[in-house]
Parts: sequence; C-alpha cells; structure tokens
Amino acid sequence: MKEKNRYGFVIWLVVFVFLMYFLQSVRGRGTEQELPYSMFKQNLKAGNIVKVTISPEMIRGQYKKDTQVLNFKTVPLADPKLIEEMEINNVSQFSGDMDKGWLMPFLMNWGPMLLLIGFWLWMLKGMQSGGRQMMQFGKSKAKLQATKKTKTTFSDVAGCGEAKEELQEIIEFLKDPAKFQKLGGKIPKGVLLYGAPGTGKTLLAKAVAGEAGVPFFSSSGSEFVEMFVGVGASRVRDLFDQGRRSAPCLLFIDEIDAVGRHRFAGIGGGHDEREQTLNQLLVEMDGFDTKEGVILIAATNRPDVLDPALLRPGRFDRHVAVPNPDLKDREEILQVHARGIKISPAVDLMVIARRTPGFVGADLANLVNEAALLGARKSKQTVEMPEFEEAIDRVIAGPQRKSRVIADREKKIIAYHEAGHTLVARFTAGTDPVHKVSIIPRGPALGYTLQLPLEDKFLTTRQEILSRLDVLMGGRSAEEIIFNEVTTGAQNDLAKATEMAQKMVTEFGMSERIGPLSLRRPEEEVFLGRDFTREPRYSDKTSEIIDEEVKRIVEEARARATKVLREQTVKLTALADRLIEKEIIDSEEIERIINGQQEAVAVSTTPA
Repeated sequence: MKEKNRYGFVIWLVVFVFLMYFLQSVRGRGTEQELPYSMFKQNLKAGNIVKVTISPEMIRGQYKKDTQVLNFKTVPLADPKLIEEMEINNVSQFSGDMDKGWLMPFLMNWGPMLLLIGFWLWMLKGMQSGGRQMMQFGKSKAKLQATKKTKTTFSDVAGCGEAKEELQEIIEFLKDPAKFQKLGGKIPKGVLLYGAPGTGKTLLAKAVAGEAGVPFFSSSGSEFVEMFVGVGASRVRDLFDQGRRSAPCLLFIDEIDAVGRHRFAGIGGGHDEREQTLNQLLVEMDGFDTKEGVILIAATNRPDVLDPALLRPGRFDRHVAVPNPDLKDREEILQVHARGIKISPAVDLMVIARRTPGFVGADLANLVNEAALLGARKSKQTVEMPEFEEAIDRVIAGPQRKSRVIADREKKIIAYHEAGHTLVARFTAGTDPVHKVSIIPRGPALGYTLQLPLEDKFLTTRQEILSRLDVLMGGRSAEEIIFNEVTTGAQNDLAKATEMAQKMVTEFGMSERIGPLSLRRPEEEVFLGRDFTREPRYSDKTSEIIDEEVKRIVEEARARATKVLREQTVKLTALADRLIEKEIIDSEEIERIINGQQEAVAVSTTPA
C-alpha cells in the first residue's frame, strides 16, 4: 500500500511540473500580437523592429508602437534579403531558433485537452472508489481475532469461579456440539455478562474463545449506530453473516446497552435509528440456530435499561453475573497481575488482598502497576511491601500532595479531625478496625482515616450502620470539642452520613416511624424516558417524616460520637499530637497511644 502511494506521488509530481512549464510557456507567449508579414516588413523599414528570432515555422520578436514595446509573431516567407534588411535598418538583436520537432507543438496544441481528459478520468475513479466505500459503510466493524492470536484462557482470569462454570458449557459445546445435540438439548443462543465496571466481563468473553479455540469477533455497541439511517441494522446483519461463514465462532458485543436500551423510551417521537438497530438484532437472534455454531456473548454495566425482548429466553438465554471479587478472588487476581513483576519474597499478597476490600480486577491491575512504577522510581531491584502500601493509598485517595503548604492552625484542626474518627472507631462496637491515619493531603482530601474490615461482608446490620455514622461524625465532633468551632473539612463526612441515613429510612426499613417500607428503588439509576415521568412513591407528609427521621438519626450519631470523645479527651489530644509530629501513624502505634504505652510529644492543645 505504501509502494502504491509512492508511485502515485511521483506521477502527480511529474504532472505538476509539466503543468507549471506549460503555464509558463503560455504566459510568455500569451501576449504576442500576430502581424501579417507585410506589416512586419513595413515596421522593419520604419526602424521599429527591436528584436527578432527566426525559426523555420515562426518569426518572433519585439517592435515599437508609439511609446510601447510589444511582442509579435508572423509566419515567415521565402525572403533571402531579410538578414541584409535587418542589418540596414539597425535591428539591435536578431538570431535563429532550431526546429524542436513535433513534441512541443503537439503539447502546446493538445496539452490542455489531455489534462482535461486526465482530470476527468481521475474524478471518475474517485467516484467509483467512493461508491465502493459507501458499499462498505454498512459492513460490520467487528474485529476478528484468529484462533492463534486469541491466547487468553481461563488461567488468565482469576476469580469469577461461578461465571467460569456457567461459561464452561459454552466451551464444551463449541468443541463437541454432537455431545449436546444427540440428547436433543439446545445450547443457549446468547449469554449476557453483567456486573460493575472493571470486573472482567470482556476478559471472560476472550477467555471463552481462547479455551474453545474458535474465531472471536469483537465489536462495541456504539459501532453499530451512525448518523446515516439504516447503517446500524446493516452492520448487525453483516456481523451475523460473518459469524455464519466462520462457524463455529463467538460474537462478542461490548457495552450492548448502547443499542439494546428500552424501545420507546426516548422523549418525543420520530424515527430512532437505535431502535431500528435493536429490532434487527432481535430478528437476527431469532433467525439463527445454535446448530450453526454461532454464539453471541454481550457485556453491559446497566442490565436494568435493556429491552425486555432482548433478555427473554430464546435470545439471551443465560444471564451471568460477574460480581466484585471477594478476599480469595482478590488474592488470585493479584497473583495473575504479579506474574510479570519482580516482587520481593517478603511481599504477602494475602495481606494486600485483605487491605483492598471493594477493589475490582481493574483496580488491582492498576495497584500492581503503580507499585512497580514506585519501585522503579526508587531504583529498587524488586517491588517491596512499602510500594504496595503506597500504591493502595494512591488508588484510594490519590497521590500525596506534600508540596501543599498548610498553616499550623489548619494542620492542628486536621489532626484533631482525623483523631476524632480514629477514637470513635476504636471505642464503638461493630466498627472496622483502623489501619492507618494520615494528615498528608491526597487528592482532594486534607487527611484520611483508613479502616479495613477483617473479612468480606455481604450483609450489614442496623447497629453496624449506626456505628459507621458515629465514626463519620467523629471528626466534626472533635473540632467542636477542642476548638468550639466547625469547619468545611467535614463536608464529605456529612454527605456520606446523610446518604446512609436516607437509605436506612427509605430503603432498608430501619426507621420505626416509617416502618418496614421501601420508598425508593434501590441500586437503580434514572433512565430518561422511562423514569422521567415517574410519580412519587409517597406523599408530602411522608416526605416530611423522612426528613425528620434522617435528621434524628444523624443528630443521634453526632451525640454518641461527642460523648465518646469527651470521655477520651486525653487520648484524643495524644493522638492528635502524634499525628502533627509524624503525619502518618499505623494501627500498632494507635494502640500504643490509646493504651498509654507511648509518650506523646508536647504540642500545645490550646486553640490557635
């Protein structure tokens, strides 16, 4: 392709040079006045001829007319005395010109016509090429990953044990279809993978193709919809045609919610190209048989917005949830990502997995990469535990901002704020233990208190939620006790506390006044069109009661946090002083300070 472009460039360069030469020649001779030979002789005898160039086919030169010097040309005749007359009449310059053959007259006469024909042929070829491109416009943009290139297998996918078991049946069918067909069973036509972003849905689909050893067509939902009407439906048809020609194979559509949303869910009427694409997808999934060896796998983060017709049996028969990894899964994922990293033998991946609750596969991959970059920045031979600790903090709260200059008064306020969180967490039952406290700014936070659960939890009791509220209010309560003033530092704590209290009242049925009612659909984002005109689920009076209950719950949490801190004022001061001195303290040092086993530095606690 590059060679072809090079030749085309050379051809156009030659055409350009010829065109410039031709234009220069035309420009030079375009002002010549054609004189009869008799008129030329008269001007010659009158002494008006200045310059003459004689060639076999033409006499050219310059002559005077009034005060101007003009170019002229005339056809020569048999005149043997012409040279003698030019000498007699004092022609200042005369010369001869050789016969240049037929090429130049031909180009001068036919050159413009040839250029016009060449330009027309070039335009015609461009139109034909554009027509071919237009024909290709409706083709699917799915990328085919051949069997040899699809090296991803289940060994590269850690965790997701239940999801891999569900997909194992698909692999066995693609390897040996007769095993299922002889009993009359039908393999699912489509498999929908859904879960939070970064949990490994796309990786699972690639692993299925790699395990089965079949071609893998990968595309995105957004690739089907263009500005031209009918293109999306055409690309869906072409995708399934490619699948049938390459059967057995896997078709994978990532982010299918881009084309699979509820029909008639938009605001206003008119033709919707996305709905036509979805209709064609529904027809194609009904039209092909799994005996052809074509299986469709789709992934989405929003299964709640998909059209019900897409989710029914016969289309996406199997729905596979890809959940957030638990403790064991996180350790396996870390082991997979640590394969290409030089890690110190002292690094315990189980400890890192325990310190990363809520992390998904993408977060853990980023964590390992950040640790490797930190180790390289320090010119270390292997990645050690301090790099992983720092990487965890960077992923959770952002990089350190040591360059930010904080005044002593603000630093003291931040220290007491974080110490308040720590003490309330230590002396309140049902809270997760504090792992680390820091007053070094990270990201938007001026300081943070890191709590880590001892184990993964899937249920939360009412008392545990109330304990979390107490910890959130501990920072603001410490500021009120020590400084008799509040700051904006508790903004994020108040937002989290208010949200948790609202969920207790409206979703979890943990308010005695409201009772065991769920007044808001949980875990569901607003979907324009379907939810835009949704009526309130409760009356204005109930709304007023909800506000009162939320306020009561938060106020009670604040009162409990204040009580704990007033009882532990000495320990609060010791923790804050130690934070001002060291900026970061871990769980072991926190316990020593609380148990009075370590002397705190003498830092004045008088409000600045």
